[in-house]
Amino acid sequence: MGCARAEAPAIRGTATYRERMALPPGAVLVVALQDTSRADAPAETLAEARIQITGQIPIGFTLPYDPARIQPGHLYAVRGAIKLEGRIAFRTDTIHPVLTRGAGETVGLRLVRAAPAPVLAGSDWIAEDIGGRGVVDRVRSSLSFTADGPGGGKVSGSGGCNRIAGSYTLAGKTIGFGQMISSMMACPPAVAEQEQRFLAALGATRRWRITPEGRLLLLDAEGHGLARLVRQ
Repeated sequence: MGCARAEAPAIRGTATYRERMALPPGAVLVVALQDTSRADAPAETLAEARIQITGQIPIGFTLPYDPARIQPGHLYAVRGAIKLEGRIAFRTDTIHPVLTRGAGETVGLRLVRAAPAPVLAGSDWIAEDIGGRGVVDRVRSSLSFTADGPGGGKVSGSGGCNRIAGSYTLAGKTIGFGQMISSMMACPPAVAEQEQRFLAALGATRRWRITPEGRLLLLDAEGHGLARLVRQ
């Protein structure tokens, strides 16, 4: 007599939105399990699933996860987005807790239409001021954003001398950068100093804003300016 195979741990749920809009072919639901315990740091993504949408709402999903990575004292949430032709059309804008502190493995996601705000992805953003001290002439500290999941993606660029790369999380007007990796080239002292200021600004960034002139402002948690960038 065979033994029943244990079912792998997974979060199960549905995603829906209020708008009366039929989803075209090719729409994709992206859901992610994130550790949201630290208010002073970007959420850590522990698991992600992409579901090709073949019907209409509500959309069911299963999100497998590794229980060994779950700590009882932490906070966890599921975020989701519906992408059309690579762009986010709907996304979650509230916290949907799971797994700990009374929350379980089932969740109902309520998505809202993504605001038509200026997007970060696209051409490079070049720093024209870092910490109110300007930048060195002909030294480019830059960022390039790639959106590849709900509320974030990859970021790459240059500190001014070394190439840098990492990740970012995005939720409305809040943003956080993960640990950046960097090449190890030796840099002239003035260039190295600007690079360190740029990396420190990214590490302290918690909010962002696009000015009427189209410049990107990176701000700390209190809204103080850390860096100002212009699209190339």
